[in-house]
Amino acid sequence: MGSVLLVLQLIVAIFLVAVILMQRSNGGALSGLGGDSGIGGLLSARGKGNILTRITAVLATLFFGLSMALSIYFSRIEVKRTSIVDTPAAEQNIPAEETPAPAEPQVPTAE
Repeated sequence: MGSVLLVLQLIVAIFLVAVILMQRSNGGALSGLGGDSGIGGLLSARGKGNILTRITAVLATLFFGLSMALSIYFSRIEVKRTSIVDTPAAEQNIPAEETPAPAEPQVPTAE
């Protein structure tokens, strides 16, 4: 189930980016919000948008819905986290190699 949700999320994200990039730019950043009449520019007849705006709204809603579904799904999965540090050395099955101790160096005596 999680894999299906992740694939859908990826597809929706790709389409959302593509639709946003296809839209015509109006100039300055956030220029449609302010305009000459304040918030009225957002609610004007021009603010209703075309088909790309509607598709963007639908894809954004799907994106947020899938994000919520993924977060709920993965929050309920119990993940067993183990570490090699937590297991004792006897259980790690590492063969112990015995190496001979190095010989002490011979120091010449001054006789």
